[in-house]
Parts: sequence; C-alpha cells; structure tokens
Amino acid sequence: MTKGNHLKGQTSPYLLQHLHNPVDWYPWGEEALEKARREDKPLLVSIGYSACHWCHVMEKESFEDDEVAAIMNRHFVCIKVDREERPDIDHLYMNAVQMVSGHGGWPLNCFALPDGRPVWGGTYFPKEQWKNILQRVNELYGQHREDLLQQADQLTRGLGQGSFVKAGEAEAVFSREEATGMLDNLMEYMDTTEGGTKGAPKFPLPNNHLFLLHGHALNGNKEALQQVTLSLDKMAMGGIYDQVGGGFARYATDIHWKVPHFEKMLYDNGQLVSLYAQAWKRTKDPLYREVVYDTIDFVRRELMSAGGLFYAALDADSEGEEGKFYVWTARELDQLLGEDAPLVKRYFQVNGKGFWEKGKNILMREEAPGELAGELGMDTAVLQRVVNKARAILLDARGQRIRPGLDDKVLVSWNALMIEGLSDAFAAFGEESFRDQACTAADQILDHAMQKDGRLYRALKGKEGYIDAFLEDYALLSMALIRLYAVTGREKYLLAARTLTAYVMEHFSAEGTQLFAFSSSAAEQLAAPHYEWHDNVIPAANSVMARVLFYLAHYFEDPHWGKRSSGMLGDMKERLQKYSGSFTNWGMLLLHHVYPFYTVVITGPGARERAGELNARHLPNALLAYSDGGEGHTELPLFAGRFKEGKTMIHVCTMGHCKAPVETVEEALEQMGYREW
Repeated sequence: MTKGNHLKGQTSPYLLQHLHNPVDWYPWGEEALEKARREDKPLLVSIGYSACHWCHVMEKESFEDDEVAAIMNRHFVCIKVDREERPDIDHLYMNAVQMVSGHGGWPLNCFALPDGRPVWGGTYFPKEQWKNILQRVNELYGQHREDLLQQADQLTRGLGQGSFVKAGEAEAVFSREEATGMLDNLMEYMDTTEGGTKGAPKFPLPNNHLFLLHGHALNGNKEALQQVTLSLDKMAMGGIYDQVGGGFARYATDIHWKVPHFEKMLYDNGQLVSLYAQAWKRTKDPLYREVVYDTIDFVRRELMSAGGLFYAALDADSEGEEGKFYVWTARELDQLLGEDAPLVKRYFQVNGKGFWEKGKNILMREEAPGELAGELGMDTAVLQRVVNKARAILLDARGQRIRPGLDDKVLVSWNALMIEGLSDAFAAFGEESFRDQACTAADQILDHAMQKDGRLYRALKGKEGYIDAFLEDYALLSMALIRLYAVTGREKYLLAARTLTAYVMEHFSAEGTQLFAFSSSAAEQLAAPHYEWHDNVIPAANSVMARVLFYLAHYFEDPHWGKRSSGMLGDMKERLQKYSGSFTNWGMLLLHHVYPFYTVVITGPGARERAGELNARHLPNALLAYSDGGEGHTELPLFAGRFKEGKTMIHVCTMGHCKAPVETVEEALEQMGYREW
C-alpha cells in the first residue's frame, strides 16, 4: 500500500477509493492547477463515481499499477473528480470528449492545458492502450504545443457556444397541436412490446412516462396510457426491480428488463416512486402500490442516514463481482424455503426466464399473482402469503452476504427527488409516515444546506454543507418544496422555494439568454459556461426551473416569473417538436400552457380533508393551496378574501380569474373538467 496521495481528507467515497493508488491524484482545486502552471504540465482529469463498474476496472488495471502510475505522475498533474459532487466539471470535460470522439461515458479521462481548457479525451482504456495514449499526449505537448493550443481554443469556443440558447425576440405562442405532435413523436420511439424506448439498454426514464401519463389525463389518449402501464408492468416484474428487497437498478442491459446494471441510485428510485404513485392514481393497479411501498422501504433500510437524509447510491459490485449480492441458485432457494421452494421458484422464474449465468438466477416475474394462482388452481391470497414469507426469508439470508459498497454522499438535488417521491406517495396513499419522512429530510436541508439569502450548498456531511450548489440543486429542491407544500399546507416550504428562486434569478441569469447558467456567478468559473436544457435520466435543470417559475407565478400571482417561464419554453419550442424524447419535462410545461391550468384554493375548517381528497386524484394541471386558520395565518395573496366563517370553500382559479366557490370535491372536479377517460 502506498503512503497515500493528495486525496486525504476528501468527502467523496469515490475519491477516497483512490487514496492509496500509486497515482499522485489531486482533488480539483487551486493546488493542482497551480502545480500544472508552475511545472508546465498538462492536466489529466479523470472523472467517475463510486457505483461505476468500469471505473473500478480501470482503477484495478491501470491506476493501481506502478508502471502506469509512474508515467502519469512524470508527465501530468493528475486530478480525480467525483462527477456527482462536481457536475460542472463533468459537464465541461464530458462535452469536450463527446465533441472530439462522438461518444462519452465513465470513467471519463480528459487531457487539458494547465489553465483547464480541454484538449482530448476518452472513456475506459485497457492498460496497454492507456500507456500508449499517455506517451502520445506527452509527446504532443512537448513537440506540437501550438497544435494543442489551437485544439483547446476551438474546443473551448465550441463548448461555450454549444449550450447557449439565445433569447427569442417575440413572445412565444403555443398550441395543442404542438403538444399532440410531441406525444405522437415520442410514441414512435417507444417499444410497444417490452415497454420503455426501443432497443437496449433500457433505462426507466420517468419523465417520458410522466409526460405520456399527463397527456392521457388531459386529452384521453389511450395509447399513451397503455404505453405507460406496459412499461411500468414490465419494469416492476423484471430483473431491473429488486424482487426481494424493493428498489430499482440503474438500467437493464437487454430489451426484456432482465439483466440489470446492478447499481442502485437514489435519483432513480425517488423519481420512480413519483411515477408509480401517480400511475396508481390513474389506474389503481395494486402492483404499483406494492412497488411504491417496497421501494420506499428499500430506501429507508439501505440509503437513509441517521438524521433522515438519503445517501447517493449502492455499488453494483460486491466481492469484486457485479450483481453477486442479488442473484440466487436454485439450490439456495431449496435450502432456504423448504416445501415452498417449488412454488416460489415458479413465481420468480428460477431456471426459466430468470436463469442468467454460472447457475445463477435473477429473480423476475412473468405473471401477476392472480394469473399464476388461477393456473395453479389456488387462492391468490394464499399464493401471496407464500411469496411474502419467502421474500422475508430471502431478504434476511441476503443480509448475511457481503454487501455492495455504499456511497454515503448526501446530495441536495437527489434528496429533493426523494422528497418529491415521498410527497407523491403520501398524496396517493395517505400514508403519514411518507409525509413525515419527506418533511424530516426537507427540514434538514433547509436548516443545514440553505442560508437565509437563499444560497445553497450542494452536499451535506453531517450538519455541514460543502460545495456551492448548482442550478439543478436549486431547481429540484424548489420543485420538491412546492410539492411538499401542496400535500402538507406548511407554508414555510413554499416560502423557501420562493427564496431559492429569487436567488437563482439574481445569480444564475446571463446576458442574452432566458435560460440559467449551470453555475452561479458567485462560484468558480470554468473554461466554458454550461446551460443544461436536455432532459435526461434526471430532468434538465432549466426545464425544472421553468416549471418552478410557472408554479410560483401562480402561487404568488407574479406575472414576471410567469413570463420568464414562458419565454424559456418558447426558446426551446423547435427542439421539443424534433427531439421529443429529450424534452419531456419541458413537454409537461407545454401541457400547462395549452390546456387549462388551475390553482385550487381551499379554506375553512375542513380544508385539510378536502385537500387530501383532491391530492389523491391525478390532477397534472392543478396546484393546491389550503388553510384552515384564517387570513392572518398566511402570507399568500391567493387566500385574501376567501375565508367564510364556519364554511369550507373550494375556489378553482386560473391566473387572475376564479370560478364560483363550491363546497364539495366533486363540484370542484367538475369545474376543472376532470375525467377518468
């Protein structure tokens, strides 16, 4: 073991994994950059994350090898970056690598000038190829410096222009035909047999399914709902879902959702809880309820800190083998389950569709319990009891195995996605522990990661914040707080969202564009600015921020924030039609513009109960606000003049106009044109 490098004292588990590499790694910072300038050496910026399988492979092959490390140390200043702590650095060098090579991924290895401007890079390289690349880049830096300087200039200029979206001059106009066109375009890319998008690998992509679900709710498109339920059924019964312990893996490597890339990420599971909870409101499918409850159980059991916040991820590997923690042999099940083993093996497709490799099985399901019970001539409730008993036994047995590594970073943006998921689950099922868990996490973030002026930290270690937050942190936390307000009526969450948004308006706005920069003007400025607007596995920071502005404009009756939101959407309008699958969070904002959007204000002694009834409905085109305490107990302008002594009243409003107040949920739903389709 080496004496250690410059990563000592870092917070990231990923960086600390490399502490005893013979490579003289530095964290990103002035010390490394100053060394590169002083010694006139190029930077080697190597980026990954703790749950990244190929990151571990390259570390073992190259970064733990003394010969390779000697080359790296002699010719480069080597910087190791956790992409989850510093997405700004990851964006810069990932975009550069994609520009020069046409593809990207992790581990990401990018060479840069001492001032940080990228020159060339790639992803995983086998050891011998990596050695040749190191020697070649060193030769170029020594003998063809001008060529590298020219490459850096071109790349940096391209990076600065590549994500910048110029502000439109005219006010945008939106139509239902555009929303329908988006839905139709997205459906062309969907797999109508196996769910998800066509081909493999298969990623869950919750935004795409929420957009289809919301579109169905507003226009009755049956094919959209069928695609959502197909995808959710296939995922929930596939190997991507942990049939024993709940929760979803990152993605499936095949078209059948069978073989997962076994890492489990907080951001996936938070969003999927939201998706399944909202789909349950529309369908009442018991499978979706089961998924929500079991996934939340998984997150609480394996990703929750003592203080009620949530850790980032579980590794794919244990004992150096991907998936070893999760797979089973038929013999193991026989030994553990006794006389129930044949039935449970049939249920989980053991030695059938679930067979994987080396005698191991990935547990998955082919049929709903009722269908299998019918085939076997047994009562569904009896089958379910046997399966539930078996799952408990298997979960306990699995707990004795060596566990995958835990990435115990607490990231504000990913916690926000889990808070929103818990809020949606509470809205759907009324389970108070979901609401309480969401409030506990939100309170911890507001108390320890947010300052009074709205400035935010990206991450927490204990009760200490570190790293300046990025736009995604502000946007996703604001969205989660808005959702939490709607299900709790606790005004402090909405006021905090307003404070965060005001900070974004002041510190993330840029000249010539209505979009927001990824990094604050008060934070470190990298070689090129970045504007994130592609919706991906996590929705784009700008699309979330545009929705936040839209909702806060309604809550606080602020037309300026509403205009900024509409302007942002308008500037993205052409992209929405051409590349629907990359803009579905923007698409949900488009639906708000082309279908009636309501703010539902509930006042009086029964306000909480009525709000609960409305929250249990799938209402993608409505915001809820409720209060039972009188006008003196709220700062929100939309409550003014809307209390009636001893009466519970529901006010269905659009921006600047309200329908006649009513007293029942059914009347309010009728005013909103709610339909089950």
